[in-house]
Amino acid sequence: MNIKRWIGRREENWQRLDQLLSQVEQKGLKSIKSTEIRELASLYRSVAADLARARTQEVGKTLTQSLQTLTTRGYTQIYQGSRKQEWQAVKKFYLWGFPAVVQQTFLYTVVATLLFLLGGLVAWWYAWQDPSFMSLIVPESLISQVRDRGELWMGSIVGIEPLASSNIMINNISVSFAAVSGGISGGIYTIYIMVFNGLLIGAVATLVGQNNLAYPFWAFVFPHGALELPAIFLAGGAGLLIGKAILFPGKYRRRDAIKINSYLSAQLVFGIVPLLVIAGIIEGFISPNPAIPDPVKYLLGIGLFISLVIYLNRKQSTIN
Repeated sequence: MNIKRWIGRREENWQRLDQLLSQVEQKGLKSIKSTEIRELASLYRSVAADLARARTQEVGKTLTQSLQTLTTRGYTQIYQGSRKQEWQAVKKFYLWGFPAVVQQTFLYTVVATLLFLLGGLVAWWYAWQDPSFMSLIVPESLISQVRDRGELWMGSIVGIEPLASSNIMINNISVSFAAVSGGISGGIYTIYIMVFNGLLIGAVATLVGQNNLAYPFWAFVFPHGALELPAIFLAGGAGLLIGKAILFPGKYRRRDAIKINSYLSAQLVFGIVPLLVIAGIIEGFISPNPAIPDPVKYLLGIGLFISLVIYLNRKQSTIN
């Protein structure tokens, strides 16, 4: 290979890549046109090939190092820059995208919440009317612990907080994903999950109320429940969105309605996962902690819920 001739043919590309990279490094990727972005990617691949050839042909240490530097700069701007943009997109979504989707699909979340509350009211009513109803919903061991020994079960978490917290996260995420995926049954399975979980909470709440343990029980529930329950309601709303698209596509073709609502549901899922992770940490480390007074737990739960409501109601204009 004639090295001088090869350098003469390729040097223009190296200079052009250096020029584009200098502009991007100083002003950012948005400072160049879309055609120049494609040119930048093409030149990067070309110079990377030139670097490989330079190493193979041993064209000289100085030139090889120069091409290595140019290639490294290109890699940083193309790949690291795209990753930075991805993180910026994630940040943008959590700042205002997720609240916007919640507001857009709020009616479905309300329906899911009402289904949950309906289950809770049914359990409360029948548990007071028929004592045997409790055993249909709540495990006998838990009933015996509350009724016979006058104890709550949260103490079992103390001492195994990391394990308990991770198990709680997995369980809550599984329930939420089940509520969302239940939409493919036309929303029937989603409705079942919401009502059943309402029945369970209602029955347990009635059990502790009947045995004068309501105050410590709700002190346990408030801190993590302020995030966990709304997240599950949002998951239920996401499932109902999919079910609605399947059964009642409206003005859209059923296929298009499913795509649109599934996209909204996916955004809801993406948004509630961090809520469930935070709730799991709180439920593992704070909610059962006997060193934290119950009034503090109530205040923490109320504060978290108010903060969540404010966050979900924020508009893009309040961020800019």
